[in-house]
Amino acid sequence: MSLPPFAAPVTPPGDVASALRGHGHGVLDPRGFAAMTGSTIAELDALRMFWDDLPPDTFLRDGGHYRRRRHSCFIVRGESIEQVPHRAHWQPVEYNALHGGLERWFEPIEAAVIASPAWPRVLRAMGLLASALRGEQPWFLEAHQFRIDTTDGIGRPTPEGAHRDGVDLVAVALVGREGIKGGETRVFDADGPTGLRFTMSEPWTCLVLDDARVIHESTPIQPLDGLGHRDTLVLTLRAGDFQGPAAAGPLAR
Repeated sequence: MSLPPFAAPVTPPGDVASALRGHGHGVLDPRGFAAMTGSTIAELDALRMFWDDLPPDTFLRDGGHYRRRRHSCFIVRGESIEQVPHRAHWQPVEYNALHGGLERWFEPIEAAVIASPAWPRVLRAMGLLASALRGEQPWFLEAHQFRIDTTDGIGRPTPEGAHRDGVDLVAVALVGREGIKGGETRVFDADGPTGLRFTMSEPWTCLVLDDARVIHESTPIQPLDGLGHRDTLVLTLRAGDFQGPAAAGPLAR
């Protein structure tokens, strides 16, 4: 019998910014996430079906076949959201030892997702949170839809291990989990031994992180019976520009 999951330490929506400033992280339960984004749970749940048609991630360097994803980029300026031309996802090796230094071109997020009522509200809410943490400014936001499944017998949400992303704010929202055990979330101070561990089990539980302060990872998942999966929406927000191998382009101006 598997051990019961660790309960997520819930942060009230009104306290998330202060939790980020004080501890470097906060966890919203589904009601709190809905309240912070100005959405209903039903509006958020309307997005869940779009995780059933994610293309395979063909860039996994560990030889696995357990990850599917889509990726798109936006600039959030207060209430304004601009989707930018499709671009590669890129990270330096300092932040991703497994996939760093590689331009990874994923299929874009579907137009129906971006046109949904909840989508712009979620992006605006994260932009406001990043501004509360770092000061009001444009935010270069990358959105990732992930499905990690047990096709290989085990699925790795973070094959690169405990890491930072090289951004200012990270949000990891659980969209759903079916037929799995594992997938424990771990957050540690970047400069010390303090940390916490918990399992996000309810859809729309959301972890938010000050990426400069903490490192994070999710443990592998295993099937309970047959094929299982874990779906997440990961949003990263960065000041100045998107990460990329080339010099800053016109988007940063």
